[in-house]
Order: sequence, then structure tokens, then C-alpha cells
Amino acid sequence: MPLPRLTAETPYLHADATLTDCQLGRFVEIGQGSRLLNSEIGDYSYCDRYADIANTTVGKFANIASFTRIGPTDHPMHRASLHHFLYRSADYWEDAQNDPDFFAHRASRRAQIGHDTWIGHGAVIRPEITVGHGAVVAAGAVVTRDVAPYMIVAGVPAKPLRARFPAAIADRLIALAWWDWDHARLRDALQDFRVLEIEAFLEKYGG
Repeated sequence: MPLPRLTAETPYLHADATLTDCQLGRFVEIGQGSRLLNSEIGDYSYCDRYADIANTTVGKFANIASFTRIGPTDHPMHRASLHHFLYRSADYWEDAQNDPDFFAHRASRRAQIGHDTWIGHGAVIRPEITVGHGAVVAAGAVVTRDVAPYMIVAGVPAKPLRARFPAAIADRLIALAWWDWDHARLRDALQDFRVLEIEAFLEKYGG
């Protein structure tokens, strides 16, 4: 029997992925050419090709499509210039240093991506935004405001389209917190995840 491609022990990093100051959970996959900075990726979460994720905490079972941008870095719009030379000064002058306060402030502006979320192709999620558990961000959306749990948003700027489930169902899913189940329990419930309607699933598992 072939071994699974993803393991608890070692994240699966595709070619040319670049990670700086990141923490990766179990069964994590990072797509080709993706760039991650100062971020945490929860168990079972993955990003597809050329995702750019900075200063972000990603929950478990997040599905992040290709060419997404989460926590994109800002330029100093309140200064006389927006340019790199203000804060990457050592790149331009031998006697200048980079601006540590600017980089500390940038790193502190964290985005939060909930459990079991789906971030569509080419979506952008701004710094300090929270995307709730179970939410869906449509392809190409630009998210400038928090997204409620189990809400589907789309557009530029992103606006709610509809809820994935009624509020009572969403609350029961959050209470069930199946994303905290261990690997063996997930395997035991695999067929039910595949075939049961949401109400039947919650009824069976006590949500």
C-alpha cells in the first residue's frame, strides 16, 4: 500500500517555495513558488502555486488557491514618499540603516484566517482582516473588512453574497469544532464527511 503524500512530521514544500520566520502545522502543503513571511499555517492547511502570505495566522484545514495575497505589505502613505528608500535604506546608502520601527509595525498588523476556509484564486486579503471559520472568499475578491463565519464574499471590495449555512447550522458546526479531531477520528468519519447532508452529519456527531 503506498504511503500518504502528506505527513504529520514534515510539511510538503513544492519547488521554489520560500519561507521566512514561519511555523507550519501537521499535514501542511505549500505550493510551488509560494512566499510566506512571519506566518503560522495550521494543521492540514495548504496553499497552491504562487501564494504570497505575510504576517498572517492561518487556521486548520484552510484551502488557499493559487496567486492569492494575504496580509500584503503597505507603504508609508502618511510620509513625504512611499518608496523603499525610507525603510530599506541600507540598500541605497552605505551609512544608512533600515528602519526597524517600520518593519515592526508592519509585522504587527496580522491577518487571521479561520478554520476550514476557502480563499479563491487571486484573492487579496488586507492586513488586520479576520476571515471567520468556514468562510469563502471568491476568486479575485479584495477583502477590506472582516468576513463573518460561514459567509461567502465576492467583489472589489468584497461584499457578502450569502451564508453557506443558516446561522443555527453555522453555530452548531463551530461548537462541534471537528477541525480539532485527531487524525484517526477524521479517518473514521471520512465517509460521513463525503456523503451526509449537513444536518445529518451534525445529528450523528452531536453538533
